[in-house]
Amino acid sequence: MSSTVSYWILSSARKTIATLQGGQRLYSRYASNRIISRWRFFPQGPATLKDNATACGGIAVQKAYRHTSTEEEDFHLQLSPEQVNEVLRAGESAHKILDLVSRAPDSVLRFESNQLAANSPVEDRGGIAACLQTNGLLFGIFDGHGGHACAQAVSERLFYYVAVSLMSQQTLEQMEEAMESMKPLLPILQWLKHPGDSIYKDVTSVHLDHLRVYWQELLNLHMEMGLNTEEALMYSFQRLDSDISLEIQAPLEDEMTRNLSLQVAFSGATACLAHVDGVHLHVANAGDCRAILGVQEDNGMWSCLPLTRDHNAWNPAELSRLKREHPESEDRTVIMENRLLGVLMPCRAFGDVQLKWSKELQRSVLERCVDTEALNIYRFTPPHCYTPPYLTARPEVTYHRLRPQDKFLVLASDGLWDVLGNEDVVRLVVEHLTEESQHKADLAQKPTNLGLMQSLLQQRKAQGLHAADQNAATRLIRYTIGNNEYGEMEPERLSAMLTLPEDLARMYRDDITVTVVYFNSDWIGASSKGS
Repeated sequence: MSSTVSYWILSSARKTIATLQGGQRLYSRYASNRIISRWRFFPQGPATLKDNATACGGIAVQKAYRHTSTEEEDFHLQLSPEQVNEVLRAGESAHKILDLVSRAPDSVLRFESNQLAANSPVEDRGGIAACLQTNGLLFGIFDGHGGHACAQAVSERLFYYVAVSLMSQQTLEQMEEAMESMKPLLPILQWLKHPGDSIYKDVTSVHLDHLRVYWQELLNLHMEMGLNTEEALMYSFQRLDSDISLEIQAPLEDEMTRNLSLQVAFSGATACLAHVDGVHLHVANAGDCRAILGVQEDNGMWSCLPLTRDHNAWNPAELSRLKREHPESEDRTVIMENRLLGVLMPCRAFGDVQLKWSKELQRSVLERCVDTEALNIYRFTPPHCYTPPYLTARPEVTYHRLRPQDKFLVLASDGLWDVLGNEDVVRLVVEHLTEESQHKADLAQKPTNLGLMQSLLQQRKAQGLHAADQNAATRLIRYTIGNNEYGEMEPERLSAMLTLPEDLARMYRDDITVTVVYFNSDWIGASSKGS
């Protein structure tokens, strides 16, 4: 049966190639039911729309991002177990907090993360940083759509807005004084895991100017202790989204700055951000990334505590909110085919100004551009866009006071949650921890000599795909793309999914980004007793 699944995936991919024609990328009905494009694009012009709708159910993108390979040898290549592991583990990282941050022991012990791309370039981003002027640690997952530009910008900038929002009046005054006297700024963040090589280095001065305007406004509030964490997260999300929108409305003479700002605003990104300060955990979520806690009860049983709700058409509260914010005449059009206005899956996101601006504003901004087609800017107004804005970056913020039984936090993009349920994710991380503990116990019981180490390495090599991952995020990604309908790992399916050419991979799976944060139960317990 495993070889049958592998054959179906690859033969289905062959059929899908037939829909990739004429310089356009069409999302075929052969795609997995679980993996559907975030944005549904409609080409310009009624004739083009009609033709493409007939060919592919009305789903079309104006131009392909990647080269489409139709070479037969692409489908004969099968990855060996060692090659599968190499692909899965290429993006993983694992760090102990005390090795990275000069601070006393805290509630966070360590974190593990990984990312597997389906899009090219990958549209997910992840970041981890310590706030140097306050005590918090920040963990973020950012899931882009319509391109990677917005996710990249938000992953680079949002942490700074949060950190500034949490600063006291005195610290903000020191920041402003340094700017006025042209002295070095106080360090704001220590990146523990950076979101990636920035393509925005040439426009960071513009971003700093807008961040400065924000902290000047905070200074004008005259709050000695600054915002509380919930307010800081709420204001930071909305203020950054507002700045992204305003940056392309202002006249920009520099062509690079203008082009990058356009790409950011006309693409989009959902975001899930966790702020951990001692026993205080806040999670801010806008979109369909997700955060959960793995909890071990006193009787040893494990359970899952969800910290976010997905903002999409399956969330009754989101449907009610959207209908309240728009006329009753739009009740049937605000959500169509489980998408916002029939085009977008998440109901909250950064960017996506097509769903936030009037037609007139979009037209006036785009008319000032030299060549939006070359920038992959999609110049269309979604159907039934009568009373914008329909989309918001306002997050839902959840507070949880950490307890000794709260063992780990998982944040991930929807590429994981589309396939695995919350309980499945907790179970897989617990299995990872159990195997890790068993491995350490085995080593402790036997003398560590070269012969033993060689024997262990030979055993792992013989196990192939079943060799234990050293990273919980990698294990989660492995099971996301390699499990069958019974929740069992199928090595042949896993190999087939990783063998797909990059121009077809997105039709069968999504970008997946995962961070697993482990808590220090002893420290949390002692802190709770002390308070």
